[in-house]
Amino acid sequence: MSFTIFKFHPAVTAGIRAAGFTEPTPIQSRAIPPALAGKDLIGLAQTGTGKTAAFVLPVLNRISSGKRGFPQALIVAPTRELAEQIHQAITDLGKKTGLRCTAIYGGVAIGPQIRSIKKTDIIVACPGRLLDHMRRKTVDLSSLKMLILDEADHMFDLGFLPDIRSILKQIPANRQTMLFSATMPREIRQLAAESLTDPVTVQVGITAPAETVSHALFPIDQDQKTSLLLRLLQQTQTDSVLIFTRTKHRASRLGEQLSRAGYKAASLQGNLSQNRRQSAISGFRDGTYQILVATDIAARGIDIANVSHVINYDIPNTTDAYIHRIGRTGRAACTGEAFTMITREDARMVNAIDRVMGSKVERRKLADFNYGNVAGKTGEKGMTRDIPQRDTKKQKPGQARRKNGGFKTRRAFAQGR
Repeated sequence: MSFTIFKFHPAVTAGIRAAGFTEPTPIQSRAIPPALAGKDLIGLAQTGTGKTAAFVLPVLNRISSGKRGFPQALIVAPTRELAEQIHQAITDLGKKTGLRCTAIYGGVAIGPQIRSIKKTDIIVACPGRLLDHMRRKTVDLSSLKMLILDEADHMFDLGFLPDIRSILKQIPANRQTMLFSATMPREIRQLAAESLTDPVTVQVGITAPAETVSHALFPIDQDQKTSLLLRLLQQTQTDSVLIFTRTKHRASRLGEQLSRAGYKAASLQGNLSQNRRQSAISGFRDGTYQILVATDIAARGIDIANVSHVINYDIPNTTDAYIHRIGRTGRAACTGEAFTMITREDARMVNAIDRVMGSKVERRKLADFNYGNVAGKTGEKGMTRDIPQRDTKKQKPGQARRKNGGFKTRRAFAQGR
């Protein structure tokens, strides 16, 4: 199948050719026809399947003819990174249409956004900043024809559902609405029922990670993770590596450690300004950085085809997060590898990953790595067994020892802070 079967507007077809697209992916071939027919749509697909083009192309096609210079399509995304990714896709695929697109999100000056919105045709927005514009009356959505909610489950995870409902109340009811999500928790099903009319549901391969990715789990003690990571990087042939941590402080610290070790590394986390976040992503995309250390904020906002490895320095909290993280590699029919460091405390999550994978994921050890007496002994399911060390210093109830002699709460200890 080729894109010619959809009979797009000539300018859209020219943009597809210029972008180098030849054959539609499964989500595109199934979602585009009902979207072109003007039907409301629920698209269920894991990351890396090409769903962005599945809604961008119908948007471009619908508004390529007729009046221009005012917002006719609104795409809502949960993160700035994803908003920029969608904005870039519209720029690439729509370069022959002459349509204008504006991305609006927080963390940057609002003035340039206000000036750009006045003449734009398509808005890509994060919920918080969009509501800010709506309260200021700096955006007019009265002529809106299409609404797309992308990564709806992630918006729910981040607490954006009240904002989405507020937005829905203030835009025309007579519109086409498309909702894309990797999973459909109860709250998202309810949102779909509230905002879509007789929707067509398209579901493509969301139950397991892509088959182009191989997986391995590395049992290890928490305090040996960085040493193991360095050894893995030394012994593995990599192109570009995306490393995930649980906290932004750990992402920042690990990025600095890798830079000191001689790697071209950067970190991506919530404490950075928008310019520095964009610089990190751009540098990772163009090869300035070989390694990007990130929190989950990047899991759904990075679209880079040549990520050869994803390394979970910290295991994610859910199987959905695991699928999204490792979905950053093995894209565009390329192969990739996903390595996850696991401790005994991760046993429940490891079992859940085994279930979603359909079989027990390989547990792997490096033959020449010095695991020491503690990490060398494994418990059930090949997990590393922690051997508690006796602490002769007095500690208060509910506290755990720091290596430097101080104390921190058990909650902070569990979160790796």
